[in-house]
Amino acid sequence: MAIRVLIADDHHVVRRGLVFFLRTQPEIEIIGEATNGLEAVEMIGKSQPDVILMDLDMPVMNGIEATRKIKETHPEVKIMILTSFSDQDHVIPAIEAGASGYQLKDIEPDVLVKAIRQLMRGENQLHPKATSHLLTHLTNKNSSQRKPLEELTKREMDVLREIASGKSNKEIASALYITEKTVKTHVSNLLSKLELSDRTQAALYAVRNGLLEGK
Repeated sequence: MAIRVLIADDHHVVRRGLVFFLRTQPEIEIIGEATNGLEAVEMIGKSQPDVILMDLDMPVMNGIEATRKIKETHPEVKIMILTSFSDQDHVIPAIEAGASGYQLKDIEPDVLVKAIRQLMRGENQLHPKATSHLLTHLTNKNSSQRKPLEELTKREMDVLREIASGKSNKEIASALYITEKTVKTHVSNLLSKLELSDRTQAALYAVRNGLLEGK
């Protein structure tokens, strides 16, 4: 089944370039284009995308506010920020609003396609600059646990650490000598126990609580 993609960007040239390339990919279907955040929000119900490529600096409604509104009503939609901004003032609010990915517009086309596929598999898709800002922000911030880590089993803790290291399910399975299906079960369980929405939020939670220290 094709991955249904909605593009939200106020620059016509950017949208045309994305559409031109992504339409050459048999597993991707472009189901709409929005010129601002409000249009993206209004199109969700009818277009029913799997993934939204969301610009940040747009008129009427910016990408962060649009992301927040979309995730409130359609939490299943994966939102990848595609922007020129890599500073902390943009990265942090975007992730906190619910974006599952953050990439810069200089991304190579084939890397973008790979990122879309991985996003659909629930894997983290953060540009290295975005990851750096997040780590700095979270390690300097007083942690406030939503749920105690004691609720997790030892194996779920191991999986959480591997998620925070940016590994895919396949890589985690290899590292922990378990099946990929078992990894998926552990991921689902730990997200539920910690009341987190996705792997990106899980990775942030792990860093916030010092699970990578000394790893």
